[in-house]
Amino acid sequence: MEFLEYLEHGITPYHAVEESADMLRNAGFTELTLNRPFDIKKGGRYFVRIFSTALATFTIGKKVNEKSCFHVAAAHTDHPCLHIKPVSEIEPAKCGGYMKLNCEVYGGPIYSTWLDRPLSVAGMVALKSKDPYKPKMKLFDFGRPIAVIPNLAIHFNRDVNKGIALNQQTDMVPVLGMFQESINREHFLLSAIADELKVKEEDILDCDLYVYCCDKPKAVGINNDMLSAPALDNLTSCYALTKAVSDSKPSDKINVALLFDHEEIGSRTKTGADSAVFKTILEKIWSGLGFDSTYMNDAVLSSFLFSVDVAHATHPNHPEKYDALSQTVFGDGITIKVSSIQRYTLDPSAIATCEMLCEKADVKYKKFMIRADISGGSTIGPMLSALLPMHAVDIGVPILAMHSACELMQMSDEDELIRLMQQFYQ
Repeated sequence: MEFLEYLEHGITPYHAVEESADMLRNAGFTELTLNRPFDIKKGGRYFVRIFSTALATFTIGKKVNEKSCFHVAAAHTDHPCLHIKPVSEIEPAKCGGYMKLNCEVYGGPIYSTWLDRPLSVAGMVALKSKDPYKPKMKLFDFGRPIAVIPNLAIHFNRDVNKGIALNQQTDMVPVLGMFQESINREHFLLSAIADELKVKEEDILDCDLYVYCCDKPKAVGINNDMLSAPALDNLTSCYALTKAVSDSKPSDKINVALLFDHEEIGSRTKTGADSAVFKTILEKIWSGLGFDSTYMNDAVLSSFLFSVDVAHATHPNHPEKYDALSQTVFGDGITIKVSSIQRYTLDPSAIATCEMLCEKADVKYKKFMIRADISGGSTIGPMLSALLPMHAVDIGVPILAMHSACELMQMSDEDELIRLMQQFYQ
């Protein structure tokens, strides 16, 4: 199943972008270069990588003109996890002969869920090249469990079941194994990466590496209708948008899917939603079609945005944590997320459009608001619609255990999301 393969392989933002790029290439899309004018035409299908961890893809109707608009949907490629620090190897002599990795927490994961699980390391490696401004970049993945963060035994931590605060620096430290004399004491991780890539260790200049959970996506439940997998937040949305836009054949508009990075840490980066990249991509599409820039603002103001991120399903053991009148559960289809303080977009016109599209595509939906006395999360919807004003609505599939190393959803809800996005793009 393509969706499960996408989840299994999209282990870092780099890999999620690669998976989407593969899907788009297989669907006949043409890859563009970010720092070159877009050579595009009406009826064309294109995608462009944005600094390796973000991606934009778009299809252009054959009848588009300067009075046309954009149909945009956006998601994010990153998820809460552990990020490996540049000085990553903790010397074995300092920790009883164990090889350990020096990490920092990325985003807001549930720490305890990362303990006692098979873990691996993946990301991007920068190598020496002849041109200092163009280092060789290599996508990397050990592809097998190489680490574990072991729990402290209950015998030394008698209060563990009462709830123990885990320290990011001392407790969230992956163990790779015991040091052996044949291993490079100071650079055991770097040496292993060089061996995997078949390059010289001294040619590795820098790495951007993440620790990821090795659990495979799998059907669970007595009816096999639920899905347990890492990074459902937000690979569910990345896959749905990539799938839907690749299926789309617009006539008089421009369909755009944007997969941003760094949502989990605020989005204020060159690949994040809270940047100039959204405007830059739309401007490059507009100018690539030879349209007069005078009409660009009118096109934006006439456009529509879906911010697509996961939603909170009501927890079966803690329903009291949710608003009594606006709860969603598995099988409810897509969730329309609303916030009066604009953590999610509050735009009644856009919500009504979403509801009518759901009805047209026979997609189930529910509206969700968080309890008034709980501060919820936020999405990229409000920031994107602030940067480029257009009608916007926040939606997503409901999941449980959000930000856990493994999250849980109903598989049928993903199908509903895909159908809605297909209806939007058609």
